[in-house]
Amino acid sequence: MSKWCSQNPAFPEDILGREGTRSPTSTCLRRARTMDPLAKQIFKGVLVAELVGIFGAYFLFRKMNTSQEFRQTMSKKFPFILEVYCKSTEHSGMYRIREQEQEKWLNSKN
Repeated sequence: MSKWCSQNPAFPEDILGREGTRSPTSTCLRRARTMDPLAKQIFKGVLVAELVGIFGAYFLFRKMNTSQEFRQTMSKKFPFILEVYCKSTEHSGMYRIREQEQEKWLNSKN
């Protein structure tokens, strides 16, 4: 029996132990079952949010990895995302991407 159930019985009769009443243990089990669907919904919601985040990050990285124009757009609108992309590619062993991109963008302006 959990600490909460032993300290907070559902009915005062449970404390007195009268015949025909439910025990504190069965009351707590019943309460746990009624909260179980809520816990499942919360878990499913968190799981779905994490999956959406993972797939979103994957597709964003894939788009940035394949499109120089998209990287340029990201550098103007969300420079911190481009910074994360550059650091992750440098961490994987592909260096000088940032410098090459800046040279290309400067040459395209001239």
